[in-house]
Amino acid sequence: MARFGDGLALGPDLSSAAASAVEQALAPLSAAPDLVCVFVTGDDPDEIEAAVVAAEQAAGPTMLLGCSASGVIGAGRGVEERGAVSAWAAVLPGARLDAFRLETLKADDRLVVVGMPEGQDDDVVGVLLADPYSFPVDAFVERSDEALPGLPLVGGLAEGGGPGDGGQGDARLFVGGEVYRDGAVGVVIGGSVAAATVVSQGARPIGPDMVVTKAEENVLYELAGVPALEKLEQIVLGLPEEEQELAGRGLLIGVAMDEYADEHEHGDFLVRGVVGADPDSGAIAIGDVVDVGRTVRFQVRDAGAAEEDLAALLERFDLAPVEGALLFSCNGRGQAMFPDSDHDAKVLDRAFGPAGVGGFFAAGEIGPVSGRNHVHGFTASILAFGRAGDRPGDRVEDAR
Repeated sequence: MARFGDGLALGPDLSSAAASAVEQALAPLSAAPDLVCVFVTGDDPDEIEAAVVAAEQAAGPTMLLGCSASGVIGAGRGVEERGAVSAWAAVLPGARLDAFRLETLKADDRLVVVGMPEGQDDDVVGVLLADPYSFPVDAFVERSDEALPGLPLVGGLAEGGGPGDGGQGDARLFVGGEVYRDGAVGVVIGGSVAAATVVSQGARPIGPDMVVTKAEENVLYELAGVPALEKLEQIVLGLPEEEQELAGRGLLIGVAMDEYADEHEHGDFLVRGVVGADPDSGAIAIGDVVDVGRTVRFQVRDAGAAEEDLAALLERFDLAPVEGALLFSCNGRGQAMFPDSDHDAKVLDRAFGPAGVGGFFAAGEIGPVSGRNHVHGFTASILAFGRAGDRPGDRVEDAR
């Protein structure tokens, strides 16, 4: 009998689908689950709420965590653009589970996030699901290393309604028997738990490493002493034609995570988008703040790079074997990047074998890179579980 299970059910009747998915996830378990995660795709937020009730009834007296999404992952498959429910169940002997609900309050001229449980010495990992419209997820996650030192956060941003229809107020988040329309929810897992995280950014570098020699906030004015836009044009014009086409579809930039490395290669960067350029000043704007002196390298993204990156990173997991995993895959990866929605689920299946894997297609993914938590795009963020006691300390390790 297993400690992890997953299930997937499709159809317009989301309540029936939720009950079926949970029953599938529970079927292989060796004991009653300690945690059940449920993810729902549907057009009507009220039907999604009804599905949550059905999932709770099927799961029994356990902690239930989940959200609405544009697509779900379970039973070795990914499903987008139609009603579906995925469920993931975990038996975690020796674990401590602290559920939380985060809200944002205004204090003077700043926002304060409240609701996070007080940290404990044996905290292992936090799973975080957030509504991007009502919760300052980027600021919270980027500053989490100061407020929650040593606690990796893994998860994703919820969506509501059908494909392309979800907007503010449509997402649903649920934990501990309650359904919320804003904020964030999650669970901190502590105690005797063996886990590992990995974030596959699916990009590959082009051109040389460059030092940022002039910058202000998220605007880069000079790279290696040359106007940033001029440097970018030099690099792109020197690429093969097919890579020039990739750069034209969406250029990225990687910020080196280890400034002291002799070389920075595939996987050594925190990848962000290039969001604009000013021909008059020669500056480019990117999706993050980068200080003068940091090392950067331009990047491109394609299906081949994404598959290679994910497969290579999964080889670094040292859990033996992986028994279960949560997968938060970008809604731009599925059938928007690959031939079908199953790609990331199949890669995990090949890497992990008969492990219970569940998750959803997110509007942004949360996960640590080089020991710091970040919000990402176009990534696959994974939290994998092995046998408690397999490694000293039973702490989360970043597979990167």
